[in-house]
Amino acid sequence: MNNKYQQEGATLLVFCKQPRLNQGKQRIAATLGAETAFNLASALLNCALEDATKWRGPVVLSPAGPEEVEWAQGLLTGAEVLAQPQGSLGQRIMAVDQQLRDQGHKKIIIIGTDAPILNERIFSCALDALKTQDVTFSAAEDGGVTLMGSNSHWPEIADLPWSTDRLGEALYHVCIDAKRSVAYAPPSYDIDYEKDLHKLIVDLAGDVRPSRQALLRLVQSITHNDTIKVTS
Repeated sequence: MNNKYQQEGATLLVFCKQPRLNQGKQRIAATLGAETAFNLASALLNCALEDATKWRGPVVLSPAGPEEVEWAQGLLTGAEVLAQPQGSLGQRIMAVDQQLRDQGHKKIIIIGTDAPILNERIFSCALDALKTQDVTFSAAEDGGVTLMGSNSHWPEIADLPWSTDRLGEALYHVCIDAKRSVAYAPPSYDIDYEKDLHKLIVDLAGDVRPSRQALLRLVQSITHNDTIKVTS
């Protein structure tokens, strides 16, 4: 990523969770097993950290709770670590986002660790959108979002239908109702089910980022599909 990110002064906030066996990625674990789900969660986390490493601006890692702070502090040199409080995902986003704004952060882009398809083009479009609009999203194929950015604190999003196919629409309407202008970066998708892995093989075929290459090799081994190789 180029110096525009530093000039923009945007903060990247990464919501993350320590990969653990038999925890997380349960929809993938249901069809591929707990060990595979753990390996995928670890590889996906590395992809998000890869983006954070290249970010030209402040980076904040927000682990799932205080018990994961020490783990998160060892992930990325120079990143601030701010634990999520208890509550719904919406409550946690609002709380961490507001805490950062109280510290002086103004333009904040939030991502998770489930969307390795996020790339410089999507980030750049999101930042460009925030030059003229209040809020920006990258819409996910399942009806959610994989990126959400704002120039000010979020409106009341605690009780939205998080983790459903109605989330994206609900976020849009709550922002419009709060008189926030909304723009969209290019769409993307999360890795939630086994079927998502087959699409990922195609979409990461030409992606030369090292953590994406490692993820692609893992997915190829899981799906026994090595017909598409990364080329440099």
